[in-house]
Amino acid sequence: MADTGESENEKLARNTAELLQELRVAQAGVQILFAFLLAVAFTNPFKDVTDFQRLVYGVTMMCTTGAIASFTAPAAWHRLLFRRGRRPQILRVGNVLALVGLALLAAALTGVVLLVFDVVFGHMLAGIATGFSALAFVLLWFLLPLPFRRNAAG
Repeated sequence: MADTGESENEKLARNTAELLQELRVAQAGVQILFAFLLAVAFTNPFKDVTDFQRLVYGVTMMCTTGAIASFTAPAAWHRLLFRRGRRPQILRVGNVLALVGLALLAAALTGVVLLVFDVVFGHMLAGIATGFSALAFVLLWFLLPLPFRRNAAG
């Protein structure tokens, strides 16, 4: 890996800023999803959903809530541990929480696909669309980057 000429403290500060910026991007999307899910529950047609659809809605809502908690926790950690020399811990935990948040967001978005397709098109197309969505997230977000991670120095 190329030497950037940064001190360890400068590198930690840059990495912390990059992590927090990445989380801001993800957090905005998951908050919009949360608002959508919250609004859906208070519409008249929601009274007519099946028990299965209600279960999918509940699991999806909890995955969305977990994603929000995971994406916002590093900012809280940063604020609480600000200027206490804890950037290495913030980065280590923040990275794990970002990955957990991404997994929960992928699950939530897949749940939304399942719910919408089940309501609009029925079980069969819902299963196909949900499988496709889950596969897309697993491949694009988690599996495709792995070879690059393994081959990276440091």
